Amino acid sequence: MTYNFDKIIQRKNTNSLKYDFAEERGKPKDILPMWVADMDFQVPTAVSKRLIKLGNHGIYGYSETGENYFKAVANWMKTYHNWEVKEEWLVKTPGVVFAIAMAIRALTKEGDAILIQQPVYYPFSEMVLENDRKLISNTLTYKEGKYGIDFEDFESKIIENQVKLFILCNPHNPVGRVWTKEELIKLGDICLKHHVMVVSDEIHQDFIYEGHKHEVFMNLKKAYEDITITCTAPSKTFNLAGLQISNIFIANQEIRDKIKKEITKVGYSQLNIAGIVACEATYTEGREWLEEVKSYLTDNLNFLRDFLCSYIPQIKLVEPEGTYLVWIDFRGLGLEDDELQNLIVNKANLWLDSGTMFGSAGEGFERINIACPRSILKQALEQLLRSIKALNN
Repeated sequence: MTYNFDKIIQRKNTNSLKYDFAEERGKPKDILPMWVADMDFQVPTAVSKRLIKLGNHGIYGYSETGENYFKAVANWMKTYHNWEVKEEWLVKTPGVVFAIAMAIRALTKEGDAILIQQPVYYPFSEMVLENDRKLISNTLTYKEGKYGIDFEDFESKIIENQVKLFILCNPHNPVGRVWTKEELIKLGDICLKHHVMVVSDEIHQDFIYEGHKHEVFMNLKKAYEDITITCTAPSKTFNLAGLQISNIFIANQEIRDKIKKEITKVGYSQLNIAGIVACEATYTEGREWLEEVKSYLTDNLNFLRDFLCSYIPQIKLVEPEGTYLVWIDFRGLGLEDDELQNLIVNKANLWLDSGTMFGSAGEGFERINIACPRSILKQALEQLLRSIKALNN
């Protein structure tokens, strides 16, 4: 490999949310963090070089994207997702969650029902509830270690609650499903039938494991273009979350204009210049780095799977099809949720994301971030093993 992902990069005392704010969030100061969705890997060399050049320039005024920026983004989508995007579709925001909030505010009114599929990325429910909308969940099914969709319940929830907006997560965070073309079309056709708009969060689209394929929802049928807001970003793919940049694609001009107006109303305009530079760099020069990261993550996943099978068989891996966030079933330990949190935080000294954060359907599960050097993953699992052995003794 060109890049050394075994190298441990010191992230403490860098204003890192992951490493520097444990006590502020009620955790022990020295806890091992395996939670929030950023990587412990340095970005592609091309990104660092361009950001250093920007830093040396020394002027960071109001900035906008040019022709090269769109070409880089469009070429990435065409080359790796077989999706041809148009420049007029593009709305740039500081993040996907921000874009989701803008869509909720622009396309629904207070009291309107919005549908999500729990257990799912917790800001979905936060944005719905904080904007005084009605939260409806088409809870995912879980059978024989795999998650699926109850389509009958999906449609009935829409009808019964007069749902106006559906927030789709694909690849799904945290359960790791990469929805198939057939599943997505079933969802899409139901939404078309009942005039439901779709916000499709596809931020993890570049992390797909072998044997699976990401399908851009809006690209599956021409009719979906009229109802869909597609949310993408280089942030998860290339570890750029702190640079706050996302590319949102909206083909329907009426919807696009409504969302752009809402963005104007909250006072947001130009992007972060560092985000512009980094996005263009990653989409033009970052592919080798990404392929090496994906290979390393596959090995980390294999290590995690083997460790659980060999040493903690009562804890079950929910086999991911995408993302570097892995969903684990702890229910075999027979612990209540508060007992499980005590075991993980106070006994194992680990900071994971509790399953209940993602909805009540996540009780008994935990989300772990495996985008770290293998030695750190090994340390985390060994700490967990020791705590469980002590529990059994």
